[in-house]
Amino acid sequence: MEAPVIESKVPAWRAAFTRFLAEHPAAQFGAQSRRDAFERFEAHGLPTRRHEYWRYTPLRALDPDQALASKGGDPFAAVDGYRLVFVDGVMDASRSDHLALGAAIDVADGSKDCSWVDIVAEDARAHTAVERPFAELNRALCSHGLAARIPAGVKLDKPILLRYEGAQPAHLRVGLLVEDGAEVTVLESGAGALTMLIEARVGSGASLHHLRAQTELVDRQFASLFARVLEGGHFASFTLAADAALIRNETMLDLTGDEARGHVAGGVLGRAGSVIDNTVFVTHAALKGESRQVFKNVLDEDGRGVFQGKILVRKGAQKTDGYQISQSILLDERAEFDAKPELEIYADDVACSHGSTSGAIDETALFYLRSRGVDRRTAESLLVAAFIEEAIAEIADEDLQEVMRGEVARWMTERAG
Repeated sequence: MEAPVIESKVPAWRAAFTRFLAEHPAAQFGAQSRRDAFERFEAHGLPTRRHEYWRYTPLRALDPDQALASKGGDPFAAVDGYRLVFVDGVMDASRSDHLALGAAIDVADGSKDCSWVDIVAEDARAHTAVERPFAELNRALCSHGLAARIPAGVKLDKPILLRYEGAQPAHLRVGLLVEDGAEVTVLESGAGALTMLIEARVGSGASLHHLRAQTELVDRQFASLFARVLEGGHFASFTLAADAALIRNETMLDLTGDEARGHVAGGVLGRAGSVIDNTVFVTHAALKGESRQVFKNVLDEDGRGVFQGKILVRKGAQKTDGYQISQSILLDERAEFDAKPELEIYADDVACSHGSTSGAIDETALFYLRSRGVDRRTAESLLVAAFIEEAIAEIADEDLQEVMRGEVARWMTERAG
């Protein structure tokens, strides 16, 4: 008796995946793991309100072939770094510094033993606390990206800049092994990717700084980041997102070494029907871990912001210090902010806190500025800049702080018309 044919939950994506396997040159690399990943995505289906971490951002439909549009310019254009430019999901060698980067660190290119690439992927697959359907979709359809090992003790002299361009809904994947005592900064920008996936292991005493600018988007983007941080390691991430039909950023941290630190921060600037969702899940599994989640949302017109942040402290993770804050300013009565802060603690000697506030702009401060001759729009811009500064201050590099302040100022200027 023949087995019954089971109808796909995502028929359009099943068709797109079948075409990818048949036509795309990248499909030959890890074909079986791609099939396994797509089956996990297909079993999950597109997220709905029934899925716990998608209650505020359900997806009724998502066209795998819908072209992407962008606006504005690259916020990191003036930053000196190892620039890797991906156009329609494939690296543009003529505009990329891949050879110089390969001379500075170990970059996987298929010509040598890169068994270390599997280490970070295995770490991410072991994280099962949260379903991550778009991470699975990315694993199935990724066309290009970066796999790099920063050797022990190496402090990369310039940041790695990942630039996504083009109109095709591409899928880019990055794997980073930051060995003991090493340090690297990774920057992301551009609207030319539908999904991005970063998986990293941060070794003992190592540091990984991550900065993402989503200020050029018009349509949608799904970004997934996972990092496992070992003893004394430090992971820090900041994302600035502005005005897109839908942005979903997921950050999952496993602090598995004693005195590991994980800081995740972000700024949201949303108006004109945009939906921007930041979801963070931090697991403390060792002694004296420290985590911070700092998110500031500025929402105008009918813009909507979502923050879901969880701190899980496992049994035995004593002396954990976990802090979480999400705040929003609503510049219009139609704007909306949804927050879901969570603490789940199985240790008895910890200092963990969370808080969330939402409200209109401070009328007292606004009146003070207006009384000194500042027009309302300028006064609002000054107060917004001050409000979002706490999140920007989480960025370690002062020059990169200035880049983000410039993007906030540009958004406020555009809002003023």
